[in-house]
Amino acid sequence: MFNFFKKKEDNKENFSAFETLKNAVSKTSDTLVKSVLNIVSSNSEIDEFILEYIESALIKADLGVDLSTSIVENIKKNSIKPDNIKSFLKSEFENILNLAGSNILKFDRDKLNIYFITGVNGAGKTTLIGKLAYRFKNEGKKVLLAAADTFRAAAEEQLDIWSKRAGVDIVREDKADAASVVYRAIEKAKAENYNVLIVDTAGRLQNKFNLIEELKKIKGVIDKKAPEANFESVLVLDANLGQNGLSQAKVFKEAVEITAVALTKLDGSSKGGVIFAVAKDYNLPVKLIGVGEKIDDLKDFDKDEFIKAIF
Repeated sequence: MFNFFKKKEDNKENFSAFETLKNAVSKTSDTLVKSVLNIVSSNSEIDEFILEYIESALIKADLGVDLSTSIVENIKKNSIKPDNIKSFLKSEFENILNLAGSNILKFDRDKLNIYFITGVNGAGKTTLIGKLAYRFKNEGKKVLLAAADTFRAAAEEQLDIWSKRAGVDIVREDKADAASVVYRAIEKAKAENYNVLIVDTAGRLQNKFNLIEELKKIKGVIDKKAPEANFESVLVLDANLGQNGLSQAKVFKEAVEITAVALTKLDGSSKGGVIFAVAKDYNLPVKLIGVGEKIDDLKDFDKDEFIKAIF
């Protein structure tokens, strides 16, 4: 009997989570899927004009020119009929996301888990860190933040505010060398048995060389001080930038080995198709998505649920 009620509650929570996701990707769905299905369903066959329209719609949803062209070529090559376009697109999108690997954020309960957060200023790094810290704290984890964006004084202040809001600890040292802050944070995390260390980093692209060198230096400290740690290098991208944000991925991949992408501000963006471009062009899985402004509006990315929501 009690299991019955628990099952009903779980179903209610799952439905609510899916509705939140569906609302967050509604504009992407309109641009990426509905516009294509509408034009195809009103025609008896997919001719060259329709193919051009589909390609244009895919590009507009920020899949990128190469990927959009490839999908259209596959439609043509396989002689896809209007009645089958929906299932064909679903299959194409699923294959793209599957090739990028697991979408589950790595966590090892027996190790120190270090999340190295990178991305340009304005992408939503600090907010994402605060929300991620809050989530881990609510799961009963002991969480420490490292304020390694020492270039901007405001960045340290913002992270300090988020640490208080999330109820977690922070290591900060104004105007100190970023790598030394991370060094001290790792020492504290090990000595005091923290489960999670989240590292904020600078995101200034004005001087790419200095940024890359700083990130490499921090990564070197982590490799040396905590080689046994479970490590994720997360690139934060603003969904509203779409393809423009992908150029940032190149810069950060030069500096550190990115293992995951977090897509912020997905709610209200019509450019969520960039998730497929990230998977295809950079072989990177999206693992976290921001679907609102509340502190608990950071969600795990579920590729099956995402495809279901946009269709």
